[in-house]
Formats: sequence, C-alpha cells, structure tokens
Amino acid sequence: MNTFGGIEEKYASAENASVYLQSIPYDGTSTWGKGANKGFEAFLDAAENMELYDIETDSEVYKKGIHILPAINEDRSAEAMFKAVYKSTQELLKKDKFLTFFGGEHSVSIGILKAYYEKYPNITILQLDAHADLRASYLGTPYNHACALHDASKNANLIQVGIRSMDVCEKQYMKIDKVFFAEDIYQKSDWMDKAIDLMTEHVYITIDLDAFDPSIMLATGTPEPGGLDWNTSIRFLHKVFKKKEVLGFDLVELAPIEGLKAPQFLASKLYYKMLSYKFEDYEK
Repeated sequence: MNTFGGIEEKYASAENASVYLQSIPYDGTSTWGKGANKGFEAFLDAAENMELYDIETDSEVYKKGIHILPAINEDRSAEAMFKAVYKSTQELLKKDKFLTFFGGEHSVSIGILKAYYEKYPNITILQLDAHADLRASYLGTPYNHACALHDASKNANLIQVGIRSMDVCEKQYMKIDKVFFAEDIYQKSDWMDKAIDLMTEHVYITIDLDAFDPSIMLATGTPEPGGLDWNTSIRFLHKVFKKKEVLGFDLVELAPIEGLKAPQFLASKLYYKMLSYKFEDYEK
C-alpha cells in the first residue's frame, strides 16, 4: 500500500482514515514551466523523510488516518479532466471524510470547487496564489489553469491572498475588497483578521504553491518574486482553521526540479501542518 509519510497500514486504510488524499496529476494547460504532473511523487518522497510529530500543535495527526485514493489520470483534454474531477469530487463529498487534493496544475481545482459550492452554497473559497486566475477563458478553453477561480468567483465567496500578477482583463471579475495583494500585506499582520471577517462559516482552501516567494518555493511553473513567507502563511492558516470550519483543501503547481528537494519538503510540511490544524481540537 502506498502511504503518506510511511504511516502504518492501519492508519492508511480507506475504512479507518479520517482524511482522503486525491492525486490529480494533470499538466495539460500549463503555458510555461511544465512538470506539475510529477509533483505528487516528489511530495510523497519528501513526506517519507518528514517528522510526523508536529511541535506547534503537540500532535501526531497521522493517527487520524490518511488514505491515498487512486489518481485521476484523465488527460485527453482540459474539459475531460474537469468533468472527471467534478464527478469524482461529488461522489467523495457523500462520504464522511475530510477531503484533500494534490495537483497537477491549478486547473484541477475547477471541478473540485464546483462540487463544493454546489453542496455548500454559502461556502468561502480561500485562494493563496501569486496569480488572480480569473480569466473567463484562455487559449480557447475555460478550463485553463489561468481560469482556475473564474467560475468560483461567480458562485462562491472568494477571498484572494498573495496576488501579485494578473492581466488587466481580470479586473472586471475581481472583488477588490476581498483581495489581499502581496505588496499590501508584506511584513504586516492586521490583514489576517480582516480576511477572516470576510469569510462565511464554511471554507475551502486552494493553494497554488507559487503563492510562496521563490526563495523558498522555486519549483513551480511560474515563480513570481515578492511572495509569501512560511511563518506568515502558517500563522494565517492556523487562524482560519481555528475560527472557521474548513471543509477541505488542495495544493497545486509543484513542479519538481532535479536535485532540489526543499520545495517538495515544504509542500509535504504544509499539507501536514494543515491537517494538524484541522484536527487540533480532536488531538488534545
């Protein structure tokens, strides 16, 4: 059995696990750096070398159980991938599990988000990202990675954090009072409670790893300077998990660089941190 972090099979079985981890290794619409389809393997490799005790929460959240689902390997087209992910997520949401997803490029989130906002009409989508991803269509398809949040922006309460790159056409779709641009929040913390105050009770989090500064996260298709640092990001996420009910999350756009292992370690650590925050109250 393929497990996260090498955990024992009793914690990794579908029946016993509280957490499901879905890999969607699609990289069909990325337009510059390729390789996000190889991110999940690198992520799991890094997790094998990560300590499973979390100091901050004084917990070993893997004991809640983490089950890796069979990957969604649809790659005929961006639309076919969207439909496969959407249908799969609808089915997963019928189960009593905490759902987590790993890309692939950011277009994989479109179907996930649609399934979530249809089940939870008052949901907030929290996006950590370097890019707005609000284009209605790009290169002939609405399922491009540059369109990842367009549909959600029209159907859910979208909060965007870390944005520092966008096309002028995206301004018409952006709710500026719910956007926390990277340059405006740099070395500040007052924005965190402002962002949380804009959220509804239920939250889904989508994290494009290029939200982080390239100094700590270089292995993405489009690394943008001026990004988020580690401690600020986890401090914010911890607040979100404490104050809201997070219903699931995804991490996308890890494109491994041969010989550079730090980025996938960050991704694994971030994934585990978020689970530790989600189940913190249950672990005490």
